[in-house]
Parts: sequence; C-alpha cells; structure tokens
Amino acid sequence: MVPLLLLGVLALAIVLERFWSLRRNEVLPPALGQEVRSWAARGKLDPAHLQALRANSPLGALLAAALEARNRPREQIRERIEDTGRHLVHRMERFLNALGTIASAGPLLGLLGTVVGMIQMFLGILDHGVGDVNQLAGGIGKALVCTATGMIVAIPALMFHRYFKGRINGYVIEMEQEASALLDALDGRSGVMAGAARPHAPGATAARPAAAKA
Repeated sequence: MVPLLLLGVLALAIVLERFWSLRRNEVLPPALGQEVRSWAARGKLDPAHLQALRANSPLGALLAAALEARNRPREQIRERIEDTGRHLVHRMERFLNALGTIASAGPLLGLLGTVVGMIQMFLGILDHGVGDVNQLAGGIGKALVCTATGMIVAIPALMFHRYFKGRINGYVIEMEQEASALLDALDGRSGVMAGAARPHAPGATAARPAAAKA
C-alpha cells in the first residue's frame, strides 16, 4: 500500500504541474502570430526582438527559429522549424512518461500486494488451521484492497496521460499553422523586395518612344 500511495501522490503532482504548464496562454499566446508577421513585414527582426520572442512561449520559440533562418531557402527553414518543434514537443511532454508508467505499474503493484497478502494468509491457515471463517473472509478482503487501490491510482493517471497527449498534439497542429503563415509572409516580403530591386531594361524603355513615333 505504501508504494501505491506514493505513486498516487506523485501522479497528482504531475497532473497539477502539467495543467499549469500547458495552459493555452502559456503555449499559444493570443495574437502572437499576427504580431510576429507584422514584425517581419516591417523588417523589425533585430536580435533583441528574436531573443524576447524565443523566451516568450513555445510558439514564440518556433517562430524565432523560423526568423533566424529567414535568409535561407524555404526547405532549410522548414527543417529548422521541424528540429525546433521536436525539442518543444519533448519539453511539453515532460513528466508524461512518468505518468504513463504510473498508469501501467499501479494495477501490477496492487495485484502484487494482493498476492502477497493471500500467500501470507494461506501460510497462516497451513500453520494454525482455518479457524474463524469470518476472519478468513476479512483477510481476503484486506488483501483485495491493494488491487482496488492500484486501479484507483492507475485509471485517473491513464486518463490524464491520454488527455495531455491529445492537448499537446492539438497545440502542435496550431503551431505548425502559425509557422506556415509566417513562411508565407516572409516569401511575400522577399518577393516585394526582389521586385523593387529589379532594374528596368534600358532597351525596353527606349523602345517605347520609338514605337510611339512610328
């Protein structure tokens, strides 16, 4: 029972910590994507802005990684985003492996406690006889309490483990959408700058007056 109670306390602590760390405003601050796209459009991409963006949130860290590689080809920017995204997912899934282990180990520990209790009870019967039947039934009931406790610990741990996994997957999809929108904004800005910098062909400008005279 003692290991089961300790696992229950640990599972509760992990659930509370993950609820606090995976709040939507902490992972995906509202309007951050639009703000970063405005930065990119105005060219406000100095190191101070990128550093503040990286420390802002997981979404900010992903967008900062894309902006740091903005002068590279689009495929290389995508690779940088994917690498950063893997690190961010690993950070968001912190302690979830421990929660899944508790969900798996809880019933096994409960069953082990029940088996050990029943072995001790039957060894007592072997030494002293059956004795009072009510006492025997009470001993079996006490042994089964371990199994029930293991399930009480494991079922909520499994449910919250699945819930947090799904929540993180949803965040990842939204972060990918924001990163794609930023890439499109960077491509559009690059196209505008390239068009503004492209010189006009002198022959073409000279040909127009000649054609008009003809």
